[in-house]
Amino acid sequence: MDYLLASSVAVLQIIWIDLLLSGDNAVVIALACRSLPPHLRKWGIILGAGMAILLRIIFAAVISHLLVIPFLKVAGGLLLVWIAVKLARGEEAEEKSIAASDKLYKAVWTIAVADAVMSLDNVVAIAAVSKGDPWLFGFGLALSIPLIMIGSQLIMKMIEKFPIIVWAGAALLGWIAGEMIATDPAVAGRFGIEPHSTMVYVAAAIGAVLVVAIGYWLKSREEAAEA
Repeated sequence: MDYLLASSVAVLQIIWIDLLLSGDNAVVIALACRSLPPHLRKWGIILGAGMAILLRIIFAAVISHLLVIPFLKVAGGLLLVWIAVKLARGEEAEEKSIAASDKLYKAVWTIAVADAVMSLDNVVAIAAVSKGDPWLFGFGLALSIPLIMIGSQLIMKMIEKFPIIVWAGAALLGWIAGEMIATDPAVAGRFGIEPHSTMVYVAAAIGAVLVVAIGYWLKSREEAAEA
């Protein structure tokens, strides 16, 4: 029963993460392909999405094995904090910097370079939530594929209309990051932290609050500088 409940919560977390992070990949694809001739746009989207999916599979094959090594979950947690803060701050500037191209191969290359980073954050988050469960990991990876292909534009519009969705997602990633760091074999062994103990939830809560606080501070500072 406990496994079923934990798995259900993990599935909901994975769906939430995929909804937030897969949308970015679709936006990159759309921006990179926006100047292609109409007859090439379809191929640009297909090849770009295929590149994003391939990168996710490659990252998944590596990350799912590496996260059991001491201190790598700490590194993954810190990376997740950075991803969450970046998500909370917004990535409009990064999206505007993506160059449009009228050549198919250039558009696909632009997508590949951008997705080399953006696919990693999605896979790290899914790997953290799945906690080594291959079925949950596979579910998260499989779910990200259709979300890249379809529906992402609607999600992005919802995020623009309801900014709280971004902050809630950033807090979720911060929660997972804190949990990852606390359950790293080296950290857990050093401080005697047991799985699902109070200390794990305290670390997760600290991660969530930290991400939102840093993200809000950075965003406020940037807005003040622009004013």
